[in-house]
Amino acid sequence: MEIKIHHKFDSNKLDEICEVYQSAGWLKHSNEVITKVFQRSDIVTLAISDGRVIGVGRALTDGVFNAAIYDVVVHLGYQKNGIGSLILSDLLEQLKDVSCVHLISTTGNEEFYRKHGMKKLKTGMARYLNSCLTEEYLE
Repeated sequence: MEIKIHHKFDSNKLDEICEVYQSAGWLKHSNEVITKVFQRSDIVTLAISDGRVIGVGRALTDGVFNAAIYDVVVHLGYQKNGIGSLILSDLLEQLKDVSCVHLISTTGNEEFYRKHGMKKLKTGMARYLNSCLTEEYLE
């Protein structure tokens, strides 16, 4: 399978991007939400096979000191084929000159990020408005 990487959000691919999120169980990612978060992202990675989006990733950054990676998601039908690694590697390459890159792993995917050089923070903190996420991610 040939994978092409694109670095620009394409609203014509919105339904395909939504399908990626929905297939992975990220049900709150409607077309409206996806448009908002991708338009506000500084860095976008879309994995495309046979003209269809099969994986996504995005990041916010000041371009010098800090960046945060969000939403490394691969369509359920394409998982376990190295596409997530391809997306994350591309994001990290685009952020190679940024001093600090943060991310919050979804539960159970921590080892995936460790394989790409990410490490646990000693002083990382967060707040969540959603009580379920508070229970899952905060001490």
